Amino acid sequence: MGARDLSVINTPPPNRYPVTTEVHTFSEKLIKEAIQFEVARGGQVFFIHNRVQDIHDISALIRKLCPDVKIGVGHGQMEGEQLENVLLDFIEGETDVLVATTIIESGIDISNANTIIINQAHHFGLSDLHQMRGRVGRSNKKAFCYLLAPPLSVLTPEAKQRLKAIEEFSDLGSGFNVAMRDLDIRGAGNMLGGEQSGFISEIGYEMFHKILDEAIQELKDTDFKDIFKGEEKSVFVHDCQIDTDLEILIPSDYITNITERLNIYKEIDDLENETQLATYLKNLKDRFGPVPEEVNELMSAIQLRWKAKELGFEKIILKGGILKGYFVSNPESSFYRSSVFSELIGYIQKNPQRIKMSEKNNKLSISFSGIRTVAQANKIFAELIQQVVHVKETAS
Repeated sequence: MGARDLSVINTPPPNRYPVTTEVHTFSEKLIKEAIQFEVARGGQVFFIHNRVQDIHDISALIRKLCPDVKIGVGHGQMEGEQLENVLLDFIEGETDVLVATTIIESGIDISNANTIIINQAHHFGLSDLHQMRGRVGRSNKKAFCYLLAPPLSVLTPEAKQRLKAIEEFSDLGSGFNVAMRDLDIRGAGNMLGGEQSGFISEIGYEMFHKILDEAIQELKDTDFKDIFKGEEKSVFVHDCQIDTDLEILIPSDYITNITERLNIYKEIDDLENETQLATYLKNLKDRFGPVPEEVNELMSAIQLRWKAKELGFEKIILKGGILKGYFVSNPESSFYRSSVFSELIGYIQKNPQRIKMSEKNNKLSISFSGIRTVAQANKIFAELIQQVVHVKETAS
């Protein structure tokens, strides 16, 4: 296959059988029959429902369908000791059905659990589905995986392909085939080929892309500014750092798993507009429960960063009741020749009591006093945008 050979382990452990995988619409009859069949043969069942908000409703439904079955509920928002007890009860056979979120995706090896029911399977990625299916079929008993989703006719093309793929590749040792199908569905690029490895492998693609964008923009503003002098930019800053003494974080008692918390931080950092932010907040509430004030403050900080970038700020400091914004550090930046900057200067000159401008070490900044919350900072920047950016757009 080229420079490097590829080894694939296709031989499963002895006495293992493929997991029978079927896609169905949500059916109480199917759920009842699948659970009763597994419990009747002395086995246990995973029921995956990845919404903390109504996970207990699902548990109540299963209890109604199968009144003789003992049920446990586990999710990432529970206290560590409480969650551990739930898992231990399931491992020791004290409960027959474990209704859980994707926390059971890895690190769980229960040979007696040989049926898994995954609700709203169309919301999961192919690797997630394959990983969860791997929680069953870990003994010499025949195992079953039921994927519950809306009718295929209403699903997106990608969701259909994922469900069909996981249903198709159910043989033992088919992990490589699943990975290749996932690659086909999501697509692959060759922008960063082997000849460009090394530097990128050290810093990661996202950081490389950021550095590349900044380098291109710097060249536009310096060596090639004559070529791009007619190009009126609307975005002068690609990223803005916020430094504050306020508590802006995701509480550990809201999302207990540190890896998941870090992933959430990254996803929040990638949000680009109000629509995405509102949708993400709703998803957070669905997955982990009511959003605490600290997370709302974090979202407000993201909104503040958007506004700061629109105004040409590379760094924002909000400490001790002082809001300070540092403009683009490159003095050759086209920002300083833009109408946004000229309008800002005019507005600052008209409001000397409210806004202070200063320059230190060739860094230009403005500051406001009496700003003690992110909400107040957002309001100030929103007013600036209204006065500077929107006025300019109206005039044009």
